Amino acid sequence: MTQATTSDSRTADVCLVGGGLVGMAIALGLQRHDLKVAVLDEGDVALRASRGNFGLVWVQGKGDTMPEYARVTRLSASLWPDLARRLRETTGIDVQLEQRGGLYLCLTQEELEARTDMLTRMRDAAGGDYPFETLDLDQVRDYFPDIGDEVAGATWGPEDGHLNPLLLLRAMTERFLAQGGVIDNGGRVQDIDRRGESFRITTPAGVWSCAKVVLAAGLGNRDLAPKVGLSAPVFPNRGQVLVAERVRHFLDYPTGHVRQTGEGTVQIGDSKEDVGFDSGTTTDVMAQIAHRAVRLFPLLRDVKMVRAWGALRVMTPDGYPIYEASRECPGAYLVTCHSGVTLGALHEGPLADWIASDETDLPLEVFHAQRFSL
Repeated sequence: MTQATTSDSRTADVCLVGGGLVGMAIALGLQRHDLKVAVLDEGDVALRASRGNFGLVWVQGKGDTMPEYARVTRLSASLWPDLARRLRETTGIDVQLEQRGGLYLCLTQEELEARTDMLTRMRDAAGGDYPFETLDLDQVRDYFPDIGDEVAGATWGPEDGHLNPLLLLRAMTERFLAQGGVIDNGGRVQDIDRRGESFRITTPAGVWSCAKVVLAAGLGNRDLAPKVGLSAPVFPNRGQVLVAERVRHFLDYPTGHVRQTGEGTVQIGDSKEDVGFDSGTTTDVMAQIAHRAVRLFPLLRDVKMVRAWGALRVMTPDGYPIYEASRECPGAYLVTCHSGVTLGALHEGPLADWIASDETDLPLEVFHAQRFSL
């Protein structure tokens, strides 16, 4: 990685705080506008939600109580093939994007009916343009011959998919650096001060000067946002993930709880835990995750688990993103979300275009943090 070493070199058109999936996607998008971009990252001591990501590009059910979020989620999913292609052509890294649809599996008829009702409401809110299907167990077997007999059915979304989030972060980082971007991973940003038409950002490695600053620091945004007249009421929500050994290929489509990676390993996880900043794992939750997975796919009963981890989602009170420009400090922007993979193509595309030009037709007004104080 390129790291600034002298005070004279610490200038950029845009300083972007946070080098995870969200920050790097925006950084790449800003480079399309011929901007000099510096990513200020905390380094390997950071919480790193990007490292614990499940890797889903998931549409169905996203935005069930906010149609605008459903809209931008679908937009991002539609932009993903082009972004994956550009990353592969410029870096040689295949992020393993597959978008052939996905299934959300339900173990009870009540769960299946409730999910169908939710997606039906979303379709009505979209004027009928929201594709999904409800499948019974026999129909699910057409997709997954190894599905368990306890499954009641599933909802199918043709726009869903998945990718390898670690390869994605690597590809975006390599592309960013190859285009002259700078990553300063000297430590956590300590202060942000607006001086006239520019910002001064203090880090342990020195002071950066820039015309615009973007806060994409995940849970760190809570402390940084007030420094530029914004609010980021984010909190951690832990998700535990199990990874099983490589097995024969049995999943052609991702599900909301189980997916098979391009290497053949099986990734399992669906926990949502309010435990503060504890990113550890617990035996009881891992057992619950494993139990559900075996009910869904009995063949997993004899598969060995090779590792497990906990990661902290970046959550807002309603679960939706915050996309906001500061009125108090023009040139400062806040980007906070917990769907860094799904929304990655949106961030690299239309959202970065907005930050670069201050113009957009995205419905960003509904994503302002003021909604939490109404």
